[in-house]
Amino acid sequence: MSKTTAKTAETIENVEFPSFDASKATDQMRAFAEKGVEQSKEAYAKLKTGAEETQKVLESTYETAKTVSSDVSLKAIATLRANAEASFSHLEALVGAKTLSEVVELQTSFLRKRVEMAVEQAKEFQTIATKAVEDVSKPVKSAFEKAMKDAKAA
Repeated sequence: MSKTTAKTAETIENVEFPSFDASKATDQMRAFAEKGVEQSKEAYAKLKTGAEETQKVLESTYETAKTVSSDVSLKAIATLRANAEASFSHLEALVGAKTLSEVVELQTSFLRKRVEMAVEQAKEFQTIATKAVEDVSKPVKSAFEKAMKDAKAA
């Protein structure tokens, strides 16, 4: 045997190879799987909570929109009724007029009142519409702000 061969044999005898411990690997795999399951449960809980909150916001928004729509509809009906009554009253007054100057005076007065009434009705509708938009958007806005706050915290 040569010197090189003897040295190589001696080196091989002194080298230790790591042993594979199956119980440690199993424990590590189990811990990894349990951690994955726990993370999945947490993600599902967050998703479920988010879905429930979204459902509540949508229900609230729908109820508010329904109420606001009813208010706007009632205001529109009241406005139409007032306009119709004013027109019929004007027509009765015109039928009862005896002179052309009286007709002109009634017509001028009626048109002035109609313009004033139209301006007032437009203001009322603007107020109602502004309130409606605020009421309908309030739940969505607050839910969005909460979601953004939660996202920043996470």
